Amino acid sequence: MTNQPEELFTAIDSLLAAVDEGTVLPGPAERVRLREAAGLTQAAVAQALGVRVPSLTAWEAGRAEPKGERLEAYRRLLDGLAHRYPAGPSPAAQPLPDPAEETPASPTEAPASPEPSPTEPPPPARQGPTEPPVPSSRPAVRTPSRTAARSAAPSRPAVRKATAPPVPDPRFPNGPLAVLDGDGSAYGVGGIVLDCPATTVPELVEWTLTTSGLGNPKLNRHGKDSDPLIVLTASAAVRLGLPERLEGHEQRRSLRLPQDHPVVKQVLRAKWQLTRRGFGPWPRIYRKAAAGRRQCVQLAILSWDALDERSWPGVADMHPADTAHVLGLYATRVITPRGSTAVSGLELMTALRPPTKATQDPATGTWVPGHNPGSLGTEPMDPAPPEATPEHPVVVNSGWKGGFLDEEAYQWVRPVGTLTDEECMLPFAVGLDLNTAFLAASARLVVGLSAPDHFHRPTFNPKIPGSWLADLSAIDLDPRLPSPFTPDGTRPDGPAWYQTHTLAYAQQLGHHVAPIEAYLRRETGAYLDPWHDHLRTAYVDTLADLGITQDLTGPEFLAAMEHHKQRDPALAAVLAAIKATVKGGIGKLRERPQGRSYKQGERWPALERPTWRPDIRAAVISKARVNMHRKLNNMAKLTGQYPLAVLSDCVVYPSPGAGPLDFLPHDADGKPRTGVFRLGSTPGLAKLEGVQTMLWAVDLMEQGLNPARHIKGGDATLDEGE
Repeated sequence: MTNQPEELFTAIDSLLAAVDEGTVLPGPAERVRLREAAGLTQAAVAQALGVRVPSLTAWEAGRAEPKGERLEAYRRLLDGLAHRYPAGPSPAAQPLPDPAEETPASPTEAPASPEPSPTEPPPPARQGPTEPPVPSSRPAVRTPSRTAARSAAPSRPAVRKATAPPVPDPRFPNGPLAVLDGDGSAYGVGGIVLDCPATTVPELVEWTLTTSGLGNPKLNRHGKDSDPLIVLTASAAVRLGLPERLEGHEQRRSLRLPQDHPVVKQVLRAKWQLTRRGFGPWPRIYRKAAAGRRQCVQLAILSWDALDERSWPGVADMHPADTAHVLGLYATRVITPRGSTAVSGLELMTALRPPTKATQDPATGTWVPGHNPGSLGTEPMDPAPPEATPEHPVVVNSGWKGGFLDEEAYQWVRPVGTLTDEECMLPFAVGLDLNTAFLAASARLVVGLSAPDHFHRPTFNPKIPGSWLADLSAIDLDPRLPSPFTPDGTRPDGPAWYQTHTLAYAQQLGHHVAPIEAYLRRETGAYLDPWHDHLRTAYVDTLADLGITQDLTGPEFLAAMEHHKQRDPALAAVLAAIKATVKGGIGKLRERPQGRSYKQGERWPALERPTWRPDIRAAVISKARVNMHRKLNNMAKLTGQYPLAVLSDCVVYPSPGAGPLDFLPHDADGKPRTGVFRLGSTPGLAKLEGVQTMLWAVDLMEQGLNPARHIKGGDATLDEGE
């Protein structure tokens, strides 16, 4: 947060083209209208004001009012927006002419790109793609709804004008993406269908950048707009000269067109370029920046398994209009997909915390790229040896033999011998799953932003992020609970490397912590805060759309969760993608080398990213595991109940009844107790994972298997995030 009103005003000025002074705040409904008319997300406004998204939500609902400097800054924003978007029907919201009264649509001029604010510096020069050119014309818009589009398939839909929804950004009137089928119909968000005449990939790229009106505004004022996404169905791929499927590779991520393929040659002859990952399921096609604007288009090829079924259940098999609806909702609430959900999760971190911002050179007065405080910067950073992986050059070249951080999620099964007769006589084993546990752990998480420094015999400080070598083997804990210091829940057997949160928790439990050595970072910050707030809002809003709101009682919540996936498969797919974005994004922070040709000690492509940060991944997982143990420990103290098994964010308890309400503690008024597992829809709260018999659970435990892995039924397993 900033302490100076001038800094707040600078942040607001970046959101406005002109600012006029005002005296009062408009009503809550008008505040929402103005923000949405400008196409600003709650996360963008909250970050500019230096507040959390829930605070802005309360202001817009009229439950609270800003004070002091933020009152003045928020008023400045609203007055500026009111000047740009006066009350009354927006021209973009006016109904288009009746299709019966007109001839087939001809392209018309698209809205001009808004002039930059006189108070905002020009964007810094970039290498590679930057902002896309403003569309010079708009394509014909057909079929007003997904229902109408579906009824017209498989034949080409009849040409009709749609009643367009309010345009959030005049530069991108047709939304962030489109799904193209084999007859040239490009299905966009809001039920629109665009005519795409392209028959080659270079023509498709040109049409997308000059005519389609597709794109998504930046998530941070120092960032860049999202490139338009074109999703190709199997028939569209064939129409463009691509094979319907690529065969002969063991892993989907290895799929690539060979360099001598005719389509690749077409792209290169047209002076377009491909990124290092080539022409695979998610090819990016770009040119160097032209006049400071990006020229880049992202493609996704459905028949090449671009949408993983685990992250996007059923989406690849939907009608193109429904696929566009699901991906468009994800793009609006999270980010325009750039690849797998893991890739998108990582890209979201950078989009919300851009590495650079425009800085004025005091010597020349010109604007140049400068470091954006709180970001990870533009250069990759080598980890400390214990934070790296065994194949990392830092380890191989130094001959490091000092051990590694082992901060992983729980995989623990309680020793059968610790079960009591009373527990074994209970009829049920009930599994609880914590909602997006890694996301909850990333909230207000202070991580290192600078390179690690090495210290011998440091005094432990729980406020300094880093890796500490310490001996916790003398700590004796209840064997009916997993140890909080190891992923398998066993007692440490000697000195080991721990992340700050693990040692801090040992200290909270009353134990003396005396590190032997440490790798610590001097520059720190809550790097993941915007990422957490953005994804939390997306997750909670999507659950609410499925009827699962935060005000439900325990029985109501369980009933709503039981059938929420059947209520709206499209929303359920978006929810699955959001959860996969969380886990995959955290996993990508320590992406391992891929391919049979890799040799230990060589650098691999992921190491060239500033976001290759295994220490941040370790911090998130350490905090998530500590959070889980704290709840387990509190449950034992409060109720005398002990778990049977834990797997990542799932815990199994013996229960007298077939549901969580039969064993979760409540006070005399029937309200859930704090500090333990509680049912609810927000990150960190619990939902029912599954119910089996106690006999079934004990049988698995005796075989050395984890009941938490199978409590859901069938062969279900839990994704542990990487």
